[in-house]
Amino acid sequence: MEIFGSAFDDSMFMETRDRVSVQLSSYNAKCCEPEWFCESAALDTEDALEKQKVFKFRGDFALRQGNYQKALDAYGSCLEWIPDNNLTIRRDVLEGVARCCTHLGQRERALDVADLLSKEVSNTCHLTSLLLLKVSIHQHFGAIGSKMASLQQLCSLLPFNPWHWHNLGQTCLGLLETERPGSLSEKQNDRQTEEQQEEAREEEEESSEEKDRVWLKACMCFIRTRLLLRILRQQQSSFVLQCSDSALQRTDEALKRLNPKENALQALTEVMSEDLIPEKMREDNQDGESLAGLCVQSFGERWWNKVLLTGVLETDGPQHQRRIQSLD
Repeated sequence: MEIFGSAFDDSMFMETRDRVSVQLSSYNAKCCEPEWFCESAALDTEDALEKQKVFKFRGDFALRQGNYQKALDAYGSCLEWIPDNNLTIRRDVLEGVARCCTHLGQRERALDVADLLSKEVSNTCHLTSLLLLKVSIHQHFGAIGSKMASLQQLCSLLPFNPWHWHNLGQTCLGLLETERPGSLSEKQNDRQTEEQQEEAREEEEESSEEKDRVWLKACMCFIRTRLLLRILRQQQSSFVLQCSDSALQRTDEALKRLNPKENALQALTEVMSEDLIPEKMREDNQDGESLAGLCVQSFGERWWNKVLLTGVLETDGPQHQRRIQSLD
């Protein structure tokens, strides 16, 4: 009876073939000085690939230095030398163009480039990079709703990445802390008719309901972040573990500020941990997978609708607590 792995392969006992040594031609290594691509002599070549590299390096270098217009010009020149079949470099350069446009305040052009990149997405890595790019564009221009939508797509695409959940939670928390809608008393004055006052009350109620939903989304995101970090830290060490512990501390502090009741915490934890099973997490790993035939549940279908069904807003939400306080 053979023990698994103890058998020898027959090829181990075969005679080795005679290998013919081939004399290699001389090779002169190319020595590059620091920032060699910035010199005008770097373009003294007829090689299209070399020119592409020079413009690409110039664009990357200028972008890193914060010289966005110079980087944009270099990227534009680089695109002229990229062959049609080199999609990888083309995507990289276009992403650089979008980031330059963002920092230069050219919002529409940045979004147009992002839309162009979306047409060439073929796998989950491409889609992840695109969504991260959109997040940075929307964040720069203060488009919080669009930023949240992109982050929700990232959470759906990579459901076990705690950092996207943490980012979405922080965005919701920031929205709650910066938006301070005027109170009803501030909106009313002696000249308002009863109809105008009623409209003001309705607007106030709608604003309160919207804030409660943002509060709920922040809670579910931080709970999901905490669950994922606790799972991942079991396999981590060194500075990676320190980073996770620091994120866990920030997550706990955020939940304290949100102050969900114990019943709400339990209900949300139950929903957000349903799919956190090791076997399922391995099966759902989609890193680099082709988008052809890939089925990704939307944020609403997978989590948000289930969270709403828990009734947390009606029983433990901020608006419910305000009603209880007003009765007291």
